Amino acid sequence: MQHIGQKVTAKNILPKIINRLKTIALEFCLMILRYVGYIPSHLIRKFFYYMSGVNLTLTSTIHTGAQFFKPSGITIGTDTIIGKNCFLDGRASLSIGSHVDIASDVLIYNDQHNIHSSTFENQYGPVTIRDYVFIGPRAIILPGVTIGKGAVIAAGAVVTKDIPDKQVWAGVPAKKIADRKIDNLNYRLGRPTLFQ
Repeated sequence: MQHIGQKVTAKNILPKIINRLKTIALEFCLMILRYVGYIPSHLIRKFFYYMSGVNLTLTSTIHTGAQFFKPSGITIGTDTIIGKNCFLDGRASLSIGSHVDIASDVLIYNDQHNIHSSTFENQYGPVTIRDYVFIGPRAIILPGVTIGKGAVIAAGAVVTKDIPDKQVWAGVPAKKIADRKIDNLNYRLGRPTLFQ
């Protein structure tokens, strides 16, 4: 079996210990955020998300059960609602616009492994979701994707490439199935469901 990473020596043991302790601390913080995600109060959850580094406005909502990776890499615009049990990855950057409706159980990743590499290293790619996007339940957004303004992603779709403005995509992998028939994107999503 091939060894990955540096071998431990007297010269590098202290930096390796410090790095391992930082990793453990991050994993502990992510566990706390996972527990916070089940507190039935939007205000309390927002406070903890904000303190962990999520750039989140008061007018946006993350429903219960959300999980994160590197919260400080996540930005969420105004009047955006993120459904229950979503996964938000901030290891590259994750930028979610305003008036975005993300349904329950959506997974957004911006890191994946290079399956063609002998070291199976990570490949990072920022994810950008523009204003007025709707993402249906259980959709998966993969690294390096930009979803255009007003686009719609159908339930269960796996998005592997950029989606232009006001297009409707579905399937695995997602493909264009229609154009959105709306000229003026100028609506508000309304208030979040209480206790969720």
